[in-house]
Amino acid sequence: MNEMYPVARPALDEAALRIDLAAAFRLAERAGWHEAVANHFSAAISADGRKFLINPRWRHFSRIRASDLLVVDADDPTTMQRADAPDPSAWSIHSALHRALPQARVALHLHPPYATALATLADPRIPPIDQVTARFYNRLAYDLDFGGIADHEDEGIRTAQAIGTSKAVIMGNHGVTTLGDTVAEAFDALYHLERAARTYVLALSTGRPLRILDPERAEETAAGWEAYRAAEHAHFEEMKQVLDREASDYRA
Repeated sequence: MNEMYPVARPALDEAALRIDLAAAFRLAERAGWHEAVANHFSAAISADGRKFLINPRWRHFSRIRASDLLVVDADDPTTMQRADAPDPSAWSIHSALHRALPQARVALHLHPPYATALATLADPRIPPIDQVTARFYNRLAYDLDFGGIADHEDEGIRTAQAIGTSKAVIMGNHGVTTLGDTVAEAFDALYHLERAARTYVLALSTGRPLRILDPERAEETAAGWEAYRAAEHAHFEEMKQVLDREASDYRA
């Protein structure tokens, strides 16, 4: 697998990033993770991470193409005055992430059903009850200070502060955001975070006691996921091949 899908490092190839980000939108819609014409993904195209791609305002994920993506600058205060300005909440969240967090080369923000259901709980923490939930053991941030629709600057700043050095966050009463060096890494984290949330919600629904891994085994399992980083890229490349067969216009 490592030879077929070598782990890619952050690249500044805007054309390739456009294609990958457009693929992520299409795949998220197919999985039912999107929220009508809301939610937003971004990918940095500058070395400092402050200039980035983001989806146009209120475009359905199933229709987004590589050429549709906007280029915006996190340091440009006039962005929301543009005729093609992005959604206000997209700007609030993603400009703050790209300004503040070096790990935010790519940021995927969604309201997927199971993870969002967890975000509504008084305690949204995901315990390590299997190997997927254990992937996020001590590696998942939580922002529980919901401030309404995230369309003002301090909401994005607070979210970035809550994330800290993590690469995924559950946003209380809201949704989730995953970060990565590449679209493949952020997408794979999003996929597994929703799977972890689904497993936990289903386990809770039985009403029976949970069998939670002890801290040592949970940490060992979480660390073990790092040896499979090439699989994150393989996962995304395989899903792009599905799109290439069934809906290749995302590349346009």
